[in-house]
This record gives sequence, structure tokens and C-alpha cells, in this order.
Amino acid sequence: MNAFLALLVRDMRLATRAGGSAMLAVAFFAAVAALVPLGVGADLKLLGRIAGGVLWVAAVLAALLSLDRIFQSDFEDGSLELLVLGPLPSEAVALAKICAHWLTTGLPLTILSPVLALLFNLPARGYDALIASLALGTPAISAIGAIGAGLTLTVRRGGLILPLLILPLISPAVIFGAGAILASLDGLSNGAFPLLGAFSFVAVLLSPFAAAAAVRLNLQG
Repeated sequence: MNAFLALLVRDMRLATRAGGSAMLAVAFFAAVAALVPLGVGADLKLLGRIAGGVLWVAAVLAALLSLDRIFQSDFEDGSLELLVLGPLPSEAVALAKICAHWLTTGLPLTILSPVLALLFNLPARGYDALIASLALGTPAISAIGAIGAGLTLTVRRGGLILPLLILPLISPAVIFGAGAILASLDGLSNGAFPLLGAFSFVAVLLSPFAAAAAVRLNLQG
């Protein structure tokens, strides 16, 4: 447990230091959310309806910026092999890196989302659904992203291939997350929250094993 926490804290520090991927993701999220209302126009009713979908898409795109760094920086300096051969199982190493990515990317995006929702005139009844859906769904982005990062670890310019690889896999999170917000605005129950929770739970449960296997495969090759 001490080794797991040490790795988690280390990765969080690397992500949040000056110029780290966490700050880049937050800045990108804010920039995309600020630009969309300028392009759509001043129709407040329309902005309120599309707020959930736009913020979800912006969050996914922002998270993509740092997914390739989950394993890449350790692979480049040789420390990834030491981590895999160390006292922690490789699955625990992958889980620590997934948690660090979510805590430095997914969680800040979730916290910032209500502020950016003001730009879209999101009705008050939609804020709880927005925060809850992002908190529930963004772990799946980090989890599935870790699998893609492991698969593209030794691929030249893997950061360009990674989004194409994982975007189809994380599209259910966007569909269910945006659907949950729309259902809240309409005062309906469409089952989006349970589906989002189930999808995220399965992704987080299985991804450490898949990501660890991908990393071991690339290191052995």
C-alpha cells in the first residue's frame, strides 16, 4: 500500500508541476467551452440545451491531451521497467497511474464544469446532473485511455494514434453523460445514470489488467 501511494503521489506531482499535463487539460477545457457560445450565437435556450453535450465533449478532448503520458514519460527514462519489476504488481502500477490521471485531470474538469456552464445559460436543475455525470463518467476515460496508452507505448507518434484508438470505446460515456443531463433538464428518467455508472465501473475494474498486459507486451518486445 505504501508503494502504491508513493507512486500515486509521484505521478500527481509530475502532472501538476509547472507546464504539466493537468494544467494544459484544464486550460484546453476552458478554451473550448468559451469558444462554442461565440460560434453558436446568443440563443440562450439553444445554449442551455447543448450545454451538457458540449461540456462532455470538451472534457473528453481535454483528457485526451494527457493520456499518452500515462506510461510514456516513465518508458522514455527507463523507470517503467523498474516499476513493473518492483514490489507492486503491474496491475497495481497501472491502477495507480489511472487514479493519478483522474485526480489531476478528470476531477479538476468536473469541478470547473459548473463555472463554464454559466457561459451556456444551463438551467439550475441541470447543474447537479452535470457534476454527477462527469464525476461518474470521467474515471472511465482515464481507465480506457490507460489501455490505449499501453498499446501505443512503443509506437512512433503514438499520441496521434491513441485518440483514434480509444474514442470509439469512450463514446458510450459521452452518450450516457449528455443524456443524463438532458433527462434532468426535461424532468425525465431515461436510465442514463445507471448505464453510465455501469460502464464506468466495468472500465475501471478491467482496465488495470488490460493496460498492464499491454505494457508487459511492449516491454518484452
